[in-house]
Amino acid sequence: MKIGICPGSFDPVTNGHLDIIKRASHVVDKVVVAVLNNPFKNPLFTIEERINILKEATKEIPNVEIDSFSGLLVDYVNMKNADVIIKGLRAVSDFEYEFQMALMNKKLNKNVETMFMMTSSEYSYLSSSIVKETFKLNGCIEGLVPDHVIDAMRKKFKEVL
Repeated sequence: MKIGICPGSFDPVTNGHLDIIKRASHVVDKVVVAVLNNPFKNPLFTIEERINILKEATKEIPNVEIDSFSGLLVDYVNMKNADVIIKGLRAVSDFEYEFQMALMNKKLNKNVETMFMMTSSEYSYLSSSIVKETFKLNGCIEGLVPDHVIDAMRKKFKEVL
């Protein structure tokens, strides 16, 4: 069984993330969507909230598992006995950073491979940061995230304000 790890902060998950996850599910037998617990970031949603949001968003994709991790991605990949890290790329700027990360992961573990998937053109500008900023400024994010994400953001921002 080929296992792919699709890591990210997913704060919140966007339709661009889901596009990559769905397409990855056709390339490997199992996709583990791994939510990064990054102590250096101040996320809007907790790890548990992001996991629950992702479970709802991917419930129609049978070979997807949602999990979380902290620490080095290569250690998590080893723990899951995964074959490949799957990363989505939107632009050249993404490639430069992700290329560095892929090389570092390869340095840390020569058996770890990284596969890059180009985002669909309709999502090439989309990021979680843009979604949050647009939402905070009362902009429309319909079609950029699943409907249940919009509901979760409404609830979260009421709690924050």
